[in-house]
Amino acid sequence: MKQFFKFVFASMVGFILAGVVLLIIVIGIIAGLVDGNSEKTVDVTPNSVLQIKLNYPITERTPHNPLAALGFLGVEGEKTMGLNDILANIKKAKKDSNIKGIFLDESILQTGEATTEEIRNALIDFKKTGKFIVAYSEIYTQGFYYLASVADKVYINPKGLFDFKGFNSKITFLKGTLDKLGIEAQIIKVGTYKSAVEPFFLTKMSDANRLQVNSYLGSLYDHFLTGISQSRKISKDSLFAIANDLKIREPEDALKYHLVDGLKYKDEILDDLKKRAGIDAGDDLKTVELSEYGTSESAKEDKKETSKNNIAIVYASGDIVGGEGDDNSIGSERISKALRKAREDDKVKAVVFRINSPGGSSLASDVMWREVMLTKKVKPIIVSMGDVAASGGYYIACAADSIIAEPNTITGSIGIFAVLPNMQKFFTDKLGMTFDGVKTGKYADLGDLTRPLSPEEKAILQNQVNRGYDNFTKAVATGRNKTQAYINSIGQGRVWTGEQAVKIGLVDRLGNINDAIASAAKKAHIKKYNIVAYPDQKSFLNKFGLGGDQLKMHFVKSELGDNFKYYQQIKGVTMMMRTPQARMPYDIEIN
Repeated sequence: MKQFFKFVFASMVGFILAGVVLLIIVIGIIAGLVDGNSEKTVDVTPNSVLQIKLNYPITERTPHNPLAALGFLGVEGEKTMGLNDILANIKKAKKDSNIKGIFLDESILQTGEATTEEIRNALIDFKKTGKFIVAYSEIYTQGFYYLASVADKVYINPKGLFDFKGFNSKITFLKGTLDKLGIEAQIIKVGTYKSAVEPFFLTKMSDANRLQVNSYLGSLYDHFLTGISQSRKISKDSLFAIANDLKIREPEDALKYHLVDGLKYKDEILDDLKKRAGIDAGDDLKTVELSEYGTSESAKEDKKETSKNNIAIVYASGDIVGGEGDDNSIGSERISKALRKAREDDKVKAVVFRINSPGGSSLASDVMWREVMLTKKVKPIIVSMGDVAASGGYYIACAADSIIAEPNTITGSIGIFAVLPNMQKFFTDKLGMTFDGVKTGKYADLGDLTRPLSPEEKAILQNQVNRGYDNFTKAVATGRNKTQAYINSIGQGRVWTGEQAVKIGLVDRLGNINDAIASAAKKAHIKKYNIVAYPDQKSFLNKFGLGGDQLKMHFVKSELGDNFKYYQQIKGVTMMMRTPQARMPYDIEIN
């Protein structure tokens, strides 16, 4: 028996050692492939067409995922790009004599309104060179059509689908579910419009929430129609009537009402692109994908250093949490370090704080607000708002020298709330569980989810939330040079679009991230500068290591598919139940 155990133990040790060696070899192979792939240069020949197909989630920065192109261990081989590289590559193509035009290929945009706006404006700027843009799709969503409407020619497949029916926004209410489970959501909040908690205790929208949703949705839709009206030379009233009466039900209808320029199959589009690029009909069309264009020689030339002065872009994207966070969340410690590093670097002459966040922890927001205040005393700091910079996302912005947003950025939502579940009935009635214990103080078990809050405990928590709201409105009043009473009047948790926020003084002007960079340079009195990005993105091995969040989330997402958003919402709810939140009313989804 002793020999048997020796044999088993030796086998186990050998298996483990072999596994470790194999893992090292695999990592080495991957590293070699990644290095080889990173050195690959795309050859852009004369008369080429830049192909843009946006069928992936667009983040603020291109993620560091070298395995995406390799399809290793089930990680998708899909090439993705961040907004930073999308805009940079379109700008490079504008100056590249080898690029004759852009082909906007069928895309299902998976991004917010402001991100789409930034790409659209980059395409409008591209057209100033006289180069062409041709758009084609079998299915036009409203988001992709808004982007494609700037093209010289917009085509649709003769049997395709064209969605043009107006905007709608829907909220999922959970009260009925919680009632069935015997769970009571105990709500503590400040703000008439702070409706993040409504799904937990209502079955439909409150009058105040309906008012604000009608307001910002109407503003977004008006901007949407205005953009298409200017590009397609169709009056806004006509566009409204077309959508309102659902006049476009077949591709022929889109042509009839001049929203597209023709019904064509893909082969006809390719022939059209050849003519525009000056390529003979018998030759192949020369295209370069947007994701590969950044590795071309012309792109590399564009990256050469031009100055000893730097402008730092500090990216803050995702929910606001305490601690380090990651590339998909805003960790107060990580972002504070980035702001501090930029502030203390003598080469950095100004900072652009790029915010794309619905908010989150009010404490973490205050920690980062402090760093913005300190940075402002040393060098210019300009905020550039992405799709959303609301609640905690606005808190961390309000101390900056200037705030720039897109017309369709979602912002405001100045308010605080907390949610504490009372699960006593769930445990007792559904699971048959009861609880008993002892405590050394009256409030020692404050926040215990196995019982309801007492009136005294509710009063304590309400005072904490009130104090958080007072701090929030004071910070905004100081940063925006307004009275606290005025901020309270436009606060109360109300959501505004960027266009509306300019009118009420929460935002200084409308513009994109490049406008923010130009503003920072002007305020720093520099004309030539390099762009440096903070914080450092997580390394490949950090994210892909055993048990790494990226790998775990990849498999969760692949299993849940379109339902992944509900998983994220549930994770968000659990976060809400830990600490007071300065967060958006809910995850706004516009269809």
